[in-house]
Amino acid sequence: MRPEPNGAALRGRDGEDAACAYLTELGLTVLERNFRCRGGEIDIVALDRDTTVFVEVRQRSSDSHGASVETVTGAKRRRIVQAARLYAATRGLSETPIRFDVVSLDGRGARGWSVRHDRDAFDATGR
Repeated sequence: MRPEPNGAALRGRDGEDAACAYLTELGLTVLERNFRCRGGEIDIVALDRDTTVFVEVRQRSSDSHGASVETVTGAKRRRIVQAARLYAATRGLSETPIRFDVVSLDGRGARGWSVRHDRDAFDATGR
């Protein structure tokens, strides 16, 4: 039996659900969620035509400490790139186009999420 997720895990899942719905509305196909490997994790892997898109989802209930997108540090970007390389290599995608996006969800409550989508938020070097 799995333990029940704590409040933060539930909010994280809600945010990822909202991000997946948003990406699907844009025409992307979600291939996988929460890909984990020794070097890092990718929240969402999606397909945008012929491009594999690795998506980091960030959320905050308030922007009092800055927007969610600002919390994707250089170290986090490098871990995402490392995980993306492993994902691509194990699935035969090494020669296909890839992209790194950030979907930021700010707020919540009665008005729902405010969504910001940063396409090509960083490159394969983590910059």
